[in-house]
Amino acid sequence: MFAYYLQLALRSFRRNPGLTSLMVLAIALGISVCMITLTSYRAAAANPAGERSSILFAPSIDSWDPDRSYERDDKTLAPNMLTYRDAQALYASNIPDRKLIMYRSGEIYTRPDKGMDPHYIPTRMTTRDFFAMFEVPFLYGGPWNEKADAGPEPVIVLSKEENQKAFGGGNSVGKTLNWQQREFRVIGVLDDWEPMPKYFDVSNGAFQDMEGAYVPFAWGAILELGSHGNTNCWKTEVIDSFKAFLNSECIWIHGWFELRTADKQRAFREFLDNYVTDQKKFGRFPRPLNNYLYDVDGWLKRNEVVQDDNKAMLIMAFAFLAVCLVNTVGLLLAKFLNAAPASGVRRALGASRRDIFWQHLTESGVVALAGGIIGGLLGVAGIWALRAWYGQFVKEAPRALPFDEANLVIVVLIAVAAGLLAGLYPAWRIGRAAPASYLKAQ
Repeated sequence: MFAYYLQLALRSFRRNPGLTSLMVLAIALGISVCMITLTSYRAAAANPAGERSSILFAPSIDSWDPDRSYERDDKTLAPNMLTYRDAQALYASNIPDRKLIMYRSGEIYTRPDKGMDPHYIPTRMTTRDFFAMFEVPFLYGGPWNEKADAGPEPVIVLSKEENQKAFGGGNSVGKTLNWQQREFRVIGVLDDWEPMPKYFDVSNGAFQDMEGAYVPFAWGAILELGSHGNTNCWKTEVIDSFKAFLNSECIWIHGWFELRTADKQRAFREFLDNYVTDQKKFGRFPRPLNNYLYDVDGWLKRNEVVQDDNKAMLIMAFAFLAVCLVNTVGLLLAKFLNAAPASGVRRALGASRRDIFWQHLTESGVVALAGGIIGGLLGVAGIWALRAWYGQFVKEAPRALPFDEANLVIVVLIAVAAGLLAGLYPAWRIGRAAPASYLKAQ
């Protein structure tokens, strides 16, 4: 019967192409707006850590100015970065299963044989557990070991993109790059890896591109490499050397800790409180005890990666779709009533009210499917247009608005479901109509 109902729906479309086009357009407009907004929202709300979200933790300790809050809108929040001293102290704890401290830097790299044009490569100064904690995939080689962290040894891990630029994409493990007038040996090359949002370093941009190189953290102090990301200071201090900067109250370091059990999580929270209490004896941490330990979900919320504006826009988009559907209900009702004489003839020939209902509901579903597909394509075009426009000002536009095939499927399914819902009343109404009056008219 469905094939027969589908055939009747297509015939109906040919009889009323104008009215049918209006309904398809109404649904398509609502769906396209929803798709663009949903794409933006899902990109911001995604948690790339997956199941590991509950065991990866970022600490926040309140080392800020006692006279003003770190966040203007929320005075209860502590800073989302650490001082160098505090990062080193937390990293020394033996409670975590894994641990890392890191920051974003970068310099000009060259090849010893001059086989690559010198160019700037954003570099992440980090410790070895970075790769295991964030499940970073390798194309060649692997991460450095604990000895390389402690040395530190002149080793480097390259991204796939930078390896392509430097060595043509081949296995470059064992080859060297010049950086800071030293030779660094390539120990690994990453495979494609772009978690979005960049949850482990949202303070430098939740949709910022991944770094092109990764170097042991200890080289930062040796080579006097400052942060090429955010650095926030609140206290008037004499900073006349890099060592003085390392000992200052400026925050610029990120720390992440893998705590696999509730006992370890509890113990590390106590460790944070004890550390701050102990430091207060030396005149540090003038604010009241205000420490946090965030899992990945909590970290994204604390840093407002998904802001209230995004949620409001999503609600408004679906409200617009609802308005489009209300209009579609009116158009469907007008269309079905206009074709009521044909339904009356079918009833007289033996069709039941249920048959009439399913016939017209099928027609509503086909209209919705067409609107969903067209709306999805309009949404894709809208996303690409926004990326092109946004990309003029922000390099990370493609990462902030990625094309996701899942979103296209979702909005088409939403369109079909919404169209069927919109068609319920008109289909029921025409199914309940008495055929006698229409037969007299015929």
